Amino acid sequence: MMFTRDRAIALTVTLVGLLTLAPTTSSAQPDQGAVAAAPGPGTNYATDDPFTAERTAWFRDNRFGMFIHFGAYSNLEGEYTRPDGSTCQYSGGAEWLQYLCSIPKDEYEKQAATFNPKEFDAKAIVAAAKSAGQKYIVITTKHHDGYAMWPTKQNTWNLRDHSSFDKNRDILAELKQAADAEGIKLGFYYSIWDWHDPNFTGDFPQYKERMRAQLKELIDGYDPDLMWFDGEWTVASDRPVNPWSARDGEELESYLRDLDPSMVINNRVGKRRVSDGDYGTPEQEIPEAPVDGQLWESCMTMNNTWGYSRRDNNWKSGAELTRNLLNTTSRSGNYLLNIGPDKLGRVPAPSIAALKEIGDWLDRSGQGAAIYKAGFPGVVAEPDWGVVSRSGNDLYASVYHWPGAGKPLHLTTTTTGFTVGSASVLGSGQKVTVTKAGDGYDIIPSGDDTNPAATVIKLSITPPAPTAEGTGTGLKAEIFDNDQLSGSPRATRTDPTINYAWRFGGSPAESIPSDHFGTRWTGTIEPRYSEKYVFTTVSDDTVRVWVDGRLIIDNTRPHAPTVDKGAVDLQAGKKYAIRVEHTEQTGEAHMKLLWSSPNTPQQIVPSSQLSPN
Repeated sequence: MMFTRDRAIALTVTLVGLLTLAPTTSSAQPDQGAVAAAPGPGTNYATDDPFTAERTAWFRDNRFGMFIHFGAYSNLEGEYTRPDGSTCQYSGGAEWLQYLCSIPKDEYEKQAATFNPKEFDAKAIVAAAKSAGQKYIVITTKHHDGYAMWPTKQNTWNLRDHSSFDKNRDILAELKQAADAEGIKLGFYYSIWDWHDPNFTGDFPQYKERMRAQLKELIDGYDPDLMWFDGEWTVASDRPVNPWSARDGEELESYLRDLDPSMVINNRVGKRRVSDGDYGTPEQEIPEAPVDGQLWESCMTMNNTWGYSRRDNNWKSGAELTRNLLNTTSRSGNYLLNIGPDKLGRVPAPSIAALKEIGDWLDRSGQGAAIYKAGFPGVVAEPDWGVVSRSGNDLYASVYHWPGAGKPLHLTTTTTGFTVGSASVLGSGQKVTVTKAGDGYDIIPSGDDTNPAATVIKLSITPPAPTAEGTGTGLKAEIFDNDQLSGSPRATRTDPTINYAWRFGGSPAESIPSDHFGTRWTGTIEPRYSEKYVFTTVSDDTVRVWVDGRLIIDNTRPHAPTVDKGAVDLQAGKKYAIRVEHTEQTGEAHMKLLWSSPNTPQQIVPSSQLSPN
């Protein structure tokens, strides 16, 4: 994992006394030395919409996963003793100990040779995940130290060839078997940055070939459902310099999708942008609102560190972790909660206890319905007393601050046309009264809360009935061989949706070069609900959007992949004129048009609601 968040931070390392390090990262990264992955003009890498695709349905529905940070660094347990007896400790980043403590390569290799996680119990770990209500697991197969946790054939820097571990065991195979047996999805973390492989700085193209070979081993050998990349950022350090570029990310993502088109991939495969992979990866934080333009998952620790540190006892309570899960779900995100086994492969007891506490909460009185297949409520704003998630026509109000018997909880509505029917406190027979009040509804429970983490009130709503799904086929697309949209178009056709990732080497049509082109889409758009719609674009280089003659998005300054938004009130069943203009100058090209409303989850505008006339 990163020990920075795209900004410089000070790191305190105990080395008998205290030393302060301040490495930095930057989001800017030049494209170096890579060859474009696109076979040529006319290529579109956006094969589906992750917000609605069957391929990503399990990821969207499951919401809660287990992260496992485990590797050769676990053998040090957060502390390195030098040959002279001095110690270097860093409880806040045990998996970074080699880097933070400047451990010589031969010394790090020496300690790794003694690594013997003989008590790693895949069945017990999967059982802990299942009892916690976690539906998928992501384990580190190779962290920044380059150490592979499977018997790779690409080098001997791995758990089988360079450890004291049983040569007949394969922990990834054990975890795969145990996860499959319990119906839990398995994903693999893989670090792009590599401190150990000399080719990372000596012959980067050769390093990338070895990386691809390792990834093919993982995919062919273990059939993961998800790949979780890390280490893609620019590192202001020579230990070692990281040359990974956006173009490298394009090539790798294309390679992986050829190996397994159904795989879910995070955005760190590229440069952690809205245009990379299938989903975003905020770390140690939960966004305050749904993320625009991309699925998302927040990865967080139970204490301060990802890898095991015997000195890190700053454990979060089960109640705090449960609320984190509720917060992410209410904003349509996933929660990936980390455990860090010790050098023997044992999961710390506080982690097990916290997982059980979360699982007990989810199992109690059907409260898991507030999480699984649930998401952003749309029709109500987030209250100050907790959060609200939605699953179909049910709202789940998770109350952190109980008002007391007979006192109201206010919900502010964001749209009209829906009513609240029955209301009940899960796990309690108390009466709940719902009345219209001011800008929304007052929910008045008659009794006490059910537990300290969160008490859930289920509200059955009747939303407005949508109009029938449209019969549209898409928008008229006029494609120009210049970035001024001037002259006659070189190609004219009907595009079912505006969902394009041409990247570096693709373009809208075979007759159009990969740079200096433009596209104009025109036609009509038909909403299914009468309410305010938010249109969201993901574009590179420029974009303009008109709805019913009104310019709602206007970003004509050339930009890297960027999210823009505009809102407009629309009436169900009415067809509105729409025009979208996109131009590409040089470099990458992206253009996506999404919409959302109180009763329409964020998604690419579907072809059924678009007509070319």
